[in-house]
Amino acid sequence: MKIVTKDKGIYSFSASHKPVERVEPGELIILETEDAVGGQIRSEDTPIESLDWSRVNKATGPVYIEGAERGDTLIVDILDIQLANQGVILVVPGAGILGDSEFKPKAKIVKIENGLAVFEDVKLLVKPMIGTIGVAPDGEEIPTATPYKHGGNMDCTEVTRGARLYLPVAVEGALFAAGDLHAVQEDGELCVASVEVEGKILLRFGLIKNRAPEWPIVEAEDHFSILTADEDLDKAVKIAAEQAVNALIRARGWSFEEAYMFSSLGVKIAINQVVDPKKGVRAIIPKQLVTINDLLIEK
Repeated sequence: MKIVTKDKGIYSFSASHKPVERVEPGELIILETEDAVGGQIRSEDTPIESLDWSRVNKATGPVYIEGAERGDTLIVDILDIQLANQGVILVVPGAGILGDSEFKPKAKIVKIENGLAVFEDVKLLVKPMIGTIGVAPDGEEIPTATPYKHGGNMDCTEVTRGARLYLPVAVEGALFAAGDLHAVQEDGELCVASVEVEGKILLRFGLIKNRAPEWPIVEAEDHFSILTADEDLDKAVKIAAEQAVNALIRARGWSFEEAYMFSSLGVKIAINQVVDPKKGVRAIIPKQLVTINDLLIEK
């Protein structure tokens, strides 16, 4: 099994980055990750003003997947996520959905004990997830803080232990990277952070040749979620709806009108996060309606 340590990381997804490791499809690999603030907050006394923001949202990698070519789908099986015993959540004026409100910068250390995250006198069930995960785009580099078609900082609660993620390969080897683990987050991630925590991710990769999704797709036990993003939340919802309707047309042989009508009955739209440079949403489609092949297109 190969291990990539947390010191080997990037702050943008780019075809120009040199891989730090190479793996074959089916091979197991562990990525060690820093927390999203680069391990800079170990105490609640740490002044937020002292943070080096250039060290935020590091992703471990990139990893070259042998045989991955432009137009393929990279399959990412998230086999396990292990977390450190404490994380941090913070608020920063100007950031988050209520960033224009008057409040002071503040950090809070959150202990993680026996599968629970302790926030003041409230204990929350830990639900480990990967905030930033993606591949290199074809063209200009994209900061790790930004979600888009390549993946990136999607902050989707479904990108968790046991899930399978499908990413469109745009460059040879895919150049995969991941980081920004969250111990607990709800849909929306309203304050710009969740319980940011360092940890380890156990992954296995696969490939689907010559077919790829237009946007990242998460497969859960009983549904697929299409993950979209845009600076405008309404546009992100529209893109997700279009993706879902088109998938229903391919899967069921329905007309646009039939698929559009049914989308009100069988497709759920959920908000991933409203705080990144691009807002993220997902269209959730039950597996009884579509297969993964209905969600991929030939490249």
